[in-house]
Amino acid sequence: MVKEVFPIPYVNVPNDLSKIKSKVAFNLTKRQILCFGGAALIGIPAYFLLRSLIGNTVALFLMIAVMLPAFLLAMYEKDGLPFEKVLRNIIRSRFIYPSKRPYKTENFYSIFENKEMEVQRLAKNNNKTKTVASKKRQT
Repeated sequence: MVKEVFPIPYVNVPNDLSKIKSKVAFNLTKRQILCFGGAALIGIPAYFLLRSLIGNTVALFLMIAVMLPAFLLAMYEKDGLPFEKVLRNIIRSRFIYPSKRPYKTENFYSIFENKEMEVQRLAKNNNKTKTVASKKRQT
């Protein structure tokens, strides 16, 4: 009698658990819920106020345009950073910091070099005065 071998189900478990974000409701994070709620608080009243003035279609497109930045803030993420931090880094690197940043270091040993040079200079002067004094004694 031959026994059948059943495969064991395999589930991938991510190595880095810090990338997993806790979901609050409807499989959304707190950040996403806040951004979507803010978009709704701004966009829906804008639609209802503008549709009688400029028509449904134009008001709908304006509502989408008003709500789009909030959706971008909620959903966009690059390298684990939210949109505003990515935008801040781009502005810093393009406009605030200089494009060419030469490598500069502080030489903490320069103090000792200066003192060493001064000691050598004093030693030379001291030797010169000794030789001058000895020559005067000889004459």
